[in-house]
Parts: sequence; structure tokens; C-alpha cells
Amino acid sequence: MRFKFTKMHGLGNDFVVIDGVRQSVTLTVEQARFLADRRHGVGCDQILLVEKPGSPDVDFRYRIFNADGGEVEQCGNGARCFARYVYEEGLTTKTRIPVETAGGRMELVLLDDGQVTVNMGVPRLLPEEIPFDAPAQAQHYALNVNSLSVDIGAVSMGNPHAVMTVENVDTAPVDTLGPLLERHVRFPKRVNVGFMQLITRKHIRLRVFERGAGETAACGSGACAAVAVGQIQGTLDKDVRVSLTGGDLVISWGGIGQPLYMTGPATRVFEGQIEI
Repeated sequence: MRFKFTKMHGLGNDFVVIDGVRQSVTLTVEQARFLADRRHGVGCDQILLVEKPGSPDVDFRYRIFNADGGEVEQCGNGARCFARYVYEEGLTTKTRIPVETAGGRMELVLLDDGQVTVNMGVPRLLPEEIPFDAPAQAQHYALNVNSLSVDIGAVSMGNPHAVMTVENVDTAPVDTLGPLLERHVRFPKRVNVGFMQLITRKHIRLRVFERGAGETAACGSGACAAVAVGQIQGTLDKDVRVSLTGGDLVISWGGIGQPLYMTGPATRVFEGQIEI
């Protein structure tokens, strides 16, 4: 199978974007792993596949595959790249683009300054919706990891997130604690793990260990999850600047039951063809 692809990134969180509308593309787990491999394939954190919609109220189906080959529900940085890709490729002339994902419906809005705003939907807080093994919804949850007790907040942005507050993200145990929390038994579908440093009520720093990809330069849904958890725990305001390794995102949330909005850049890097 030979097909065209485009390499893109959102604040350094990088993607191989594939047009599955004008060409026939079916990916196995092994093929996805090969594409994502930085030595033998193209190299990326996630693969984004553009497909025709499955329902009349959306324009596209948006599918995401992690570097380990597993298909996942959501990717916020990828959503911004997806929007720029379908518009620049002439797959749509709209600047407000509804799409379907495995995690639910999203709306992507292209702004005049080149940035993209994504309606990420309403954060899901009930443990069974995350999914997370807990008797009831709470602001804080204690997780036992080896001999440690770790305090987290938990939320789904269409994909599961655990967020913990740390004094300094530079010294946070992302590489050691991240993998342990990702596969914690209380998260049956595994989890993305955010390490959040509070700067002010309107500014945080964040590192994210992503499920199936490891630490990435930026995680859009992780930024959204961190702001949602911070608001629920009473430490953050409605509009928050999230500083990730790759750059800044702006997250706005009106509170429980309201949709959450993310705004940030999307960058096209190069195009190519590959046979797998």
C-alpha cells in the first residue's frame, strides 16, 4: 500500500496526517507503529487519519493512532492540525468544521491569525465515564503506587486523564511515575498523566506522559484536563495560559456542565509518500 502523507505539529506534538477521503487507507497496528517509528518510518507521536463522516451532522471522521499502534479517542493538538489540513488541502471551504471522533463530536474553528480554536466538549467527571475505579466523584483521589500515595484529579476529555499538582515540573518524576500511573489498575483503559505546576490562577506549567506515546512536547487534551481539574479543585480561573515544553495554549472553561475551549497553533512541516 502506497499513500501520501503530511507531517504536522502542534507545539512540537508531532503527527503524520493521512487523507483517507481521496485515497484508500487501512492501517494495522504494525503499520501504525512503523509510520510512527522515528528511525525506520516517518516518525511521530500520533497518526491522524481523515475519513468521510459516518453521520450527517459532521463533515469528517477524525481517527487517532498512538505511536504504539493503538487507536485512541481524542487528541487536542491533533485536532488543530486536522482543521488546518482539511482546509489547506481543499477538503472543505468552511472555517467552522464539525468532526466525529471515537470520543464524541468536536467543532474546530480556524481563526484569522492562523490559530485554531477547538470546542473540546464538556469534561466528563463521573468515574464510570472516565473510566476510573472510584466509588463516587470527588475533587481529589488517592492512588497507591508501589509504596507511595499520590493525590490526583481525574477527568475525561473524550480520553482519560489523571492530573497531579507538583511544585516544579522541571523536577517532577514524569519518566518514572508517568508509566506507573498510565497503567494503574484503577484506570481500565490506561490514562494520560499530567504534572501541573501552579504559577498563578491564570497560568500553569504542564508536562504530560501520554498513554501509548510517552512524554510529548505538548498535549492539548492534557492541557484541557489540567485546567478542568484546577478549576474543580479551586486553584484556577476561567481563562488559563498553559505553558508546555513546546509552547503555550489558552484554555477557557465556564465550569461544570459547560464545553471547554482550547486555542493554539498548528504547523505544517512537509509532505511525502510512503509504501508500507
